[in-house]
Amino acid sequence: MSEPIPHGTSETREGGDGTTTHLLHFVVRLPHPVVRVWAAVATPEGLPQWLAVADLLETHLGGGVRLRWLNAPDDAEETVATGRVTAWDMESVAEYTVEPHGRIRFHMEPAPADSLATVLRFTNEFTGTDEQRLDDLAGWHQHFEYLERALDGHPADWGAWTPGRFRELRAEYVSRP
Repeated sequence: MSEPIPHGTSETREGGDGTTTHLLHFVVRLPHPVVRVWAAVATPEGLPQWLAVADLLETHLGGGVRLRWLNAPDDAEETVATGRVTAWDMESVAEYTVEPHGRIRFHMEPAPADSLATVLRFTNEFTGTDEQRLDDLAGWHQHFEYLERALDGHPADWGAWTPGRFRELRAEYVSRP
């Protein structure tokens, strides 16, 4: 049995123009080699198993990205995110800057003393409200639970998705200092 996904952290910065930028951080140790984690976060075949369908993913710096989330109502505007690949270093860094989710960065490295495990350092930077910050912390947390299961051979069953686990996680993030 894998360890629970650790809670993410966040930083908030107020801009001089009245905008609020949030930086969300997760550090997740996955008992799988970097090559497997890379395939899950940086390929059109891997992404739908835990995050979103990659309708477009040009795997190079500046390439186009179109991600379609499957755990939201079909008519929800936020289910489609389009943008560009803003960092790309094979089997190390995949970064997508997409609207409306901002910059989402996956940095992978072999776990210390265990080359068959991966430390995934994740950052999401976006402009928005505190409510969006809490929603995104809970949402990413849940997606990392899906990632862990997908790597173990159990991809997400999007047809069975319900908002119950998301609500539970969001309540946890609201109660955290």
